[in-house]
Order: sequence, then structure tokens, then C-alpha cells
Amino acid sequence: MVLIIVASILFLDQVTKFLVVKNLSLHQSLPVIKGVLHLSLVYNRGVAFGLFKGLNTFFILAAALAVILIYLNLKNLGWRKITLAAAALSLILAGAIGNLIDRVMFGYVIDFLDLRIWPVFNIADSAITIGAVLLACSILKTRKASR
Repeated sequence: MVLIIVASILFLDQVTKFLVVKNLSLHQSLPVIKGVLHLSLVYNRGVAFGLFKGLNTFFILAAALAVILIYLNLKNLGWRKITLAAAALSLILAGAIGNLIDRVMFGYVIDFLDLRIWPVFNIADSAITIGAVLLACSILKTRKASR
């Protein structure tokens, strides 16, 4: 189940980025729901919110280390047993790999989902964020159960 989650998110992330790059020019914006959701192609050379630009090598190394550590944690949790923690780590792993592919191939991350009230992001970013929330829930649930 873990591999299905990772492969599905990674495939969706890479296909959507490919389609957006092929169909939009840099900084072009296409409304899907006017004023709410636009497809806007931007290249993020930093991390979240475009912070710390120019540190691509550091980000590649940090992401690669994160991928290895998450993989080892998932291996310890068991590949077939899907728990909240395993699902969370699977989402984070897929997102980290998706953005790592961009950084290695292009030197930046391709972002395109534009809610107009938040910096532009992508499927990988969404997977990481959802995974982080689920991981926090899993940790809180485990702590509560151990009391």
C-alpha cells in the first residue's frame, strides 16, 4: 500500500508539472475558477514561499537525506501494514521525491497551483503538507494512547 501511495502521488505530480510546462509560459496564469483557483507557472528556486534562493545544492542534499530517512522509517513500519504514520510518511516521501526530481533536473521546483491568497504550489507540496498534518495527528494519537 505504501508503494501505491508513493507511486500514485509521484506520477500525478510529475504528469501535472509536465502538462503545465508544455501548455503555459513562465508566469502565465490561466483561471480555472476565476479569482479562486488559477494555473500559474512559476519556478521556485528556494523552499517554501520562495525563501532561501540560491541554495539548490543544499536543498538537494537535504531532500536526499530526508528521502533516505523516511524510507528507513517506512521500512521499519512495514510495507504492507498501512497505519496513519505509514500513510503520512508515504505522502511526505512522494512529495520530497517529486520536488527533488525538479531540483536535480532543472535547478528549481515547478509550481502551478495558485489559490490567489497563498504562494503558488504543486502536488508534491500538497502531499508533504497533508502528510505532515497526518503525521502530527499520528504522534498526538500515540501520545494520548500511551497516557
